[in-house]
Amino acid sequence: DDPLPDNDILQFILQSGVSTAQSITEISGRGVGLNVVNSEIKQLGGSIHIDSVKGSGTQFIIRLPFTVSVTRALMTRTAGEQFAIPLNAIEGIVRVSPYELQHFYQADTADFEYAGQSYQMCYMGSLLDTKQTPNLDGLTAPIPVILARSGDRAFAIQVDTIIGSHEIVVKPLGPQFMAVNGFSGATILGDGSVVVILDLSSLIRGYQANEDNLETPLDSTKNRGTTTETNVMVVDDSVTVRKVTSRLLSRNGMQVSLAKDGSDAIEQLYEKIPDIILLDIEMPKMDGFEVARVIRHTDSWKHIPIIMITSRTGTKHKEKALSIGVNQFLGKPFQEADLLESIQKLTHHTPSPSPEGREPH
Repeated sequence: DDPLPDNDILQFILQSGVSTAQSITEISGRGVGLNVVNSEIKQLGGSIHIDSVKGSGTQFIIRLPFTVSVTRALMTRTAGEQFAIPLNAIEGIVRVSPYELQHFYQADTADFEYAGQSYQMCYMGSLLDTKQTPNLDGLTAPIPVILARSGDRAFAIQVDTIIGSHEIVVKPLGPQFMAVNGFSGATILGDGSVVVILDLSSLIRGYQANEDNLETPLDSTKNRGTTTETNVMVVDDSVTVRKVTSRLLSRNGMQVSLAKDGSDAIEQLYEKIPDIILLDIEMPKMDGFEVARVIRHTDSWKHIPIIMITSRTGTKHKEKALSIGVNQFLGKPFQEADLLESIQKLTHHTPSPSPEGREPH
């Protein structure tokens, strides 16, 4: 019975089931459309305002955060990870036989020719610095290759699978990932999974710089005397975290091996034993607690120091980790200085910065 202002009354049309239609048809009048619009805008952190003048018309004012943008992107998969590539960064897509690709990878000087243009052939895993190599054994069907350009250099980039193009909402990664080369943002798919959006131009520039400087760090190690490099295994199911941590450790003169989950880490331990392990908790197949238990109950591994780095920083998680035998417990995002100091303390090795004194691409 309370009298309501017109603006408050207008908000009712955003509710599910409320309609201004005179009649209901099979496709309209059910009070669904504006409710969907309103819920989507709220999920993006925006707002909707309605101004209506009887006999004149209605104005809908929609405000969205400035950091939110929509673009069309090509969804691809490489080495088991899904990535999005904005369509405006792609010159074209071709399919190349596995036999031809094998030739390009074996002959370093061979360029891929298409429409009168020369492209340097490479695998997406190489651009992402994941140390993954393409597995062409037994393949007969043509494989997708993306054509892209950065400055005066053109690249033909092999990916494992092309899933299709989608319209995606671009979300910023946050300040902790600002220094990561090659990522322009992320998007959330309908199933809730997070997919990183690649900046191909940045990745190509980083790949070029890495190729140009490949000889420098190798030669410089000859002048380090008898300094022992620390071998660090990074175990995390996030490709972004693995990349960030790997660059930090490499910049400080350490050798890094990467494991994408707990099961992968155990398999690698049979091949090579590191000086120290950086371990996440939440991972598929085997979580960090399970990995730590296996290591502490295996005679040839139980001496390896373990630093658990996780977003689960509650007291019960820390106590559980320490009770298993984890040496140190750090939260995400970690402080670089704290991590380097902990590694030095647990391995008794002094990190040596890279010769250039800067982060490698």
